[in-house]
Amino acid sequence: MLTVREGYRLWAPRYEAETAVSYLEDRLVTALTAPIAGRRLLDAGCGVGRRMRRTPARLAIGVDAVPEMLQSSERVAPVAAADLRALPFATASFDVVWCRLVIGHIRELDATYAELARVCRAGGAIIITDFHPDAVGAGHRRTFRDADGTTHEIEHYVHDHESHATSAARAKLRRTVRHDGIVGPLIRPFYAKADRLGAYEAQRGLKLVLVLAYRR
Repeated sequence: MLTVREGYRLWAPRYEAETAVSYLEDRLVTALTAPIAGRRLLDAGCGVGRRMRRTPARLAIGVDAVPEMLQSSERVAPVAAADLRALPFATASFDVVWCRLVIGHIRELDATYAELARVCRAGGAIIITDFHPDAVGAGHRRTFRDADGTTHEIEHYVHDHESHATSAARAKLRRTVRHDGIVGPLIRPFYAKADRLGAYEAQRGLKLVLVLAYRR
C-alpha cells in the first residue's frame, strides 16, 4: 500500500481521466449543492484542478498536498501546496469550500473539519465527499493504475457517518444535505468500458460515494 503522497505522485500523469467514483461524485455535487457563481471558492484537495476549470466562482483557489498534482492545476487557477489540517489562508476567506474525495486519506477528521470551517465565512457552504464506508465494507479500495498498468492501493481511512457528524458538530457546522451515491445506470458505462458488466450487476445499489453539505 502506498502513502497518499507516493500514490498521487505516481497517479498524477493519468489522473485527468474520470473514474466511476469521480464521475458519480461530480454529478451528485453538481445536483445537490447551491450555485457558486460570483463567490470565493476553495478547492481543498484540488488534484489536477479539473473541477475548477468550469466553475463560475468569482475567485477559485486550489490546494493539494502533492506538488505533482498541482502542476496541471497551475494553468487553471491559483494553487498552493498545503496540508488540509493547516491551510495557508486567513479565517473566513471563502464563501464555498470543497473537500472532495480527499478526507478519507486523512486520519485526523476533527483537525480537517476545524480547518475547513475556519477558512469558510459565517453562512458559507462546505461540501465534503468521501468514499462510502459501505463500499469499503464490500471490498472496494482506493486504487489506480500507473503508466505501466500496475495497480496500486493508496492508504485510506474509513470515516463512518457518526464520525463525520461528531467532527462537524465540534467545528460548529450545520449539515444541510446528506446523500449516498449508488452504483446504478449513471456509471454503468464505466463498467461496460472495463468489460465488467457482471460486477456492475452484482454491485447495483451499493453505496459508493458519500456527499455531505454544511453551513458555517
